[in-house]
Amino acid sequence: MFSSSAFRLALIQLQVSSIKSDNLTRACGLVRKAAAQGAKIVSLPECFNSPYGTNYFPEYAEKIPGESTQKLSEVAKECSIYLIGGSIPEEDSGKLYNTCAVFGPDGTLLVKHRKLHLFDIDVPGKITFQESKTLSPGDSFSTFETPYCRVGLGICYDIRFAELAQVYAQRGCQLLVYPGAFNLTTGPAHWELLQRGRAVDNQVYVATASPARDDKASYVAWGHSTIVNPWGEVLAQAGTEETIVCSDIDLKKVSEIRQQIPIFSQKRSDLYAVEAKKP
Repeated sequence: MFSSSAFRLALIQLQVSSIKSDNLTRACGLVRKAAAQGAKIVSLPECFNSPYGTNYFPEYAEKIPGESTQKLSEVAKECSIYLIGGSIPEEDSGKLYNTCAVFGPDGTLLVKHRKLHLFDIDVPGKITFQESKTLSPGDSFSTFETPYCRVGLGICYDIRFAELAQVYAQRGCQLLVYPGAFNLTTGPAHWELLQRGRAVDNQVYVATASPARDDKASYVAWGHSTIVNPWGEVLAQAGTEETIVCSDIDLKKVSEIRQQIPIFSQKRSDLYAVEAKKP
């Protein structure tokens, strides 16, 4: 496996409709476009094949492997890229999950991340949402290897839990990718802040892929897919429309910053620790 310290990352901010086949066709078209722009790792947004909402999850849910992941596998292989399949509603043994499937350049399924933290929130007068009405939580960490670096995965609400990112950093991840769909309440308040926080805390690159905004949808996504470097700088950010966000990722930046501010060797492990309870 060749190793390189730099590569191009692309995020696809897809306009999601209620027609699954259209979503899949457009997603694959944009993946091809991103690959043609030199992207080696491409991510789709959370819930890219279905509208986002507890009433939609059962209707749109699929097995993995299934129709949607088959398409992702094919386009990853055709373009010879690492494809982070945003997320889809997954059905398995009578349960539903919010799941991200990742495919390698030969079309193999590398890892399947089931959203660990279900989005059950209530901000009075603003937004109430309960994923746990229909979804079950995943229970495993998800990382995968590329020739460039190890990548850690979370989905949307997972980004609020700093410990998950810390475990990924402990496991050698230099890029964390969170397909996510924050809303018009939490988006302006916390979307960029959380990404920059996770990036600075762990001295890693952080990327978030959101659906494009659809003001007519029952759940309106914030958009603003973003790529942040380990210094906490925003390298690239989308607006609200359907688009591809690209940035070159230079992993030398990770080691430079870790040398300049050596937080990993300076942690007081005699006083505290974040530990993984599962492999």
